[in-house]
Amino acid sequence: MKAYTREEVLEKAREYNVKFIRLQFTDISGSFKNIAITVEELERALDGRVMFDSAVIEGFVRNKQCDIYLHPDPATFEIFPWRPRDGSVARLICDIYSAAGTPFPGCPRSALKRVLDKAGGLGQQLRAGAEVEFFLFHTDEHGKPTITTHDQAGYCDLSPVDLGENARRDMVLTLEEMGFEISSSHHEIAPGQHGIFIKADSALNIADKIATFKFVVRTIAQRHGLHASFMPKPLRGQNGSGMSLYFSLWNEDHNLFADRKDPLGLSAAAYHFIGGILCHAGAITALANPLVNSYKRLLPNEISPVLTAWSEQSRSTMIRVPAGQGNNIRVILRSPDPACNPYLVLAAVIEAGLHGQDEKIKPLHQPLEIEQCWGGLREMVKKNGLPRNLDEALRTLADDEIIRQALGELISERYLEAKEEEWERFQSEVHQWELEEYLANY
Repeated sequence: MKAYTREEVLEKAREYNVKFIRLQFTDISGSFKNIAITVEELERALDGRVMFDSAVIEGFVRNKQCDIYLHPDPATFEIFPWRPRDGSVARLICDIYSAAGTPFPGCPRSALKRVLDKAGGLGQQLRAGAEVEFFLFHTDEHGKPTITTHDQAGYCDLSPVDLGENARRDMVLTLEEMGFEISSSHHEIAPGQHGIFIKADSALNIADKIATFKFVVRTIAQRHGLHASFMPKPLRGQNGSGMSLYFSLWNEDHNLFADRKDPLGLSAAAYHFIGGILCHAGAITALANPLVNSYKRLLPNEISPVLTAWSEQSRSTMIRVPAGQGNNIRVILRSPDPACNPYLVLAAVIEAGLHGQDEKIKPLHQPLEIEQCWGGLREMVKKNGLPRNLDEALRTLADDEIIRQALGELISERYLEAKEEEWERFQSEVHQWELEEYLANY
């Protein structure tokens, strides 16, 4: 992804006959938003003079809101490949500022940048890659999504069984045209489920890419007459969708997670990073698994990351560290799902990792062997599992001062308020399962 300057953005807009620019940003819940301006307003926008209402970020319309200003990041300038070249449409991702000219405390992107500044001050650059899973569903005659999958294919199947191959190819080509580096794509385990792997980049760039990825995938799916869903568990009895994050920590060209003298090839920094994540696993889960539905994916089975533990091979642990040496060492966080806000999840994970380094927190146990995870998994979850529902995760986040400080007071309060209200709405509903289970018998 080429990093443009302000003047280069203006030049590119003229060169490619850009007519509209979408000023994109992410609200606290993780929804991608935008304000569209004409090219005549681009200079004013680049000067940070486009004003809006803070309710769009906070997620609540109150009787008292404050004015916020969109500050586009010139490095994020991209032209949408699927729009006509005559009068084309481009985008800029924005940071949110207050009227005083300081970062708005409700801006998720600014929260991540604060944590990254702290890591940078220690001479560390965190890089991350992401494997994002999603479903492709048919739509009905009104264009509304159904839960009818477009195929019955399985893991790594190919056409003609994998009917989504063409759509997935167009998604990858579009993403690459927008500056993404894609390492692979394939059909996932469940019918209609797909996965695309985004190569590692700086933490801020990968957060921008994940937010953009979801927008692009849904747009291209729609052009194929399909609906792309990042809902964690849309189908009963089938695998849910995850978003594995691959972390490495660098100082120039040296991977700080690597130590050839260690039996597992891991440095003290890697152990402390893992220890910090495990120490704050519950609070991270509240952000990485943000929906009531998220916890229907996190159920005890052989491939769901339900244990607050780490392993080399087992897929039951929230963290995997595959065998490797030197600069190839990666710490994989498998528990997030694609409904999350990538800026907040990355901010929380990095803060947890830095806390692990500061306090020299080591994982309490050696990596779990795969046979350990197969035997008595449900009992292990009771003793050392991730939160079992959204309410439990939110309570953990509310009590975790380290992660709340990373997010900032405003984001923490608004996030907890919105998600607690979501949980209460869920609790107040009578669900079909309850009627089928209880109505005739009680």
